[in-house]
Amino acid sequence: MSLKKINTVLAAAFILFILWFGSEFILSPETTAPGFGLPSWPSGDGDGFLIIKGIRDVVLALVLGILLVTGHRRALGWALLMEALAAYGDMTTVLAHHGSVATALGVHCLTATLMVVNGLLIMRETRKVAAAPATPAPQPA
Repeated sequence: MSLKKINTVLAAAFILFILWFGSEFILSPETTAPGFGLPSWPSGDGDGFLIIKGIRDVVLALVLGILLVTGHRRALGWALLMEALAAYGDMTTVLAHHGSVATALGVHCLTATLMVVNGLLIMRETRKVAAAPATPAPQPA
């Protein structure tokens, strides 16, 4: 299997996973939130932030999906690299609030690291295309 196909499958898997996870936070935050890794349920109106997290994830997935579908592979690689910061941020949040270390590392850190790997592989795949000099147009005689 070619590097491009592997990258496409991995990127599509990330897109579907992030879209599913974000949708779950929007549609049923009370059942999805415990899997995030934080030790307690938000109090008062704090549960609204769970829906915000879901919306963030859906938007992140849609950005990646648009780049994949339109064939902007180098931009997709950059977006994967940058969006991995959100998952690393989730990991840091869980750890800073005395949440589950297993979830912080096994879900958030692993997801972020795999996104970085996929982003770097896509950057490698597109490196030659981006570095290729433009061929000069033929001059009329």
